[in-house]
Amino acid sequence: MEEMRGMPVVKHIAEDVTGRMEALAKKGIVPTLAVIRVGEREDDLSYERGLMKRFGSVNAKVVSKVLPQGVDEEELIDLLLECNRDENIHGILLFRPLPKHLDEKKIVELVDPRKDVDCMCLTNIAHTFTQSGLGHEPCTPSAVIEMMDFYGIDLTGKKVVVVGRSMVVGKPMAMMLLKRNATVTICHTKTKDLKNECRQADIIVACAGVAGMIDDSYISEGAIVFDVGINVVDGKLCGDVKYESISGTASKATPVPGGVGTVTTSVLLKHTVRAAEQMSE
Repeated sequence: MEEMRGMPVVKHIAEDVTGRMEALAKKGIVPTLAVIRVGEREDDLSYERGLMKRFGSVNAKVVSKVLPQGVDEEELIDLLLECNRDENIHGILLFRPLPKHLDEKKIVELVDPRKDVDCMCLTNIAHTFTQSGLGHEPCTPSAVIEMMDFYGIDLTGKKVVVVGRSMVVGKPMAMMLLKRNATVTICHTKTKDLKNECRQADIIVACAGVAGMIDDSYISEGAIVFDVGINVVDGKLCGDVKYESISGTASKATPVPGGVGTVTTSVLLKHTVRAAEQMSE
């Protein structure tokens, strides 16, 4: 089984954006992402550190905007609108979920769609579902597509089963696969005879958020598996797929960690660079 690791894709994306950033630098523009964080959740902090490292490697910027856990909603909204107005900020990432006293649905809709580089607002969600080519698509399914392109996986006519139906990964993933002429089935944890559905697939995208739910009994001979799951079991990071179990059946698969998750911050960088280009036109 071929292991499809994320780091070669990260390097490929860095090479792509470097030339584009040089063109922006001639205009005096440094692609900049504003990260708005409420509180000190360890997973947010870890992701933020990863972002800073990835952006810094190509001389792009991440600006942290940190508010206390008990922040008043109006203060958060004021900060968000300030980022919308700031011409030196090209992308906005709001860490979610927000504390329960904040109206998350209302707040994300206030993000300028041009700066919504992780597809939080309904405008960009609509662009993703209509595949209009406008706006920014969600970073995680975009990372899967980046990996498919890098590893030369042609989707035309292929049967793809997406195991997961969230608005963050599963549903937009299906739309993005359809655009590339795949035949897509969306399944989930309540799907009747999920195992049989998966065994009919040429490609499986596992994104249900259930640790180790897919093993070799779900995989047809030679299938390709993308594991998007991020779970912690006994203090260790693992995916939705039992990786070692499928090694004798699948032809290619992504590991966890080291697979799709590695690429998401690079996609966020790519979207921020694209936003800076569009705002400079």
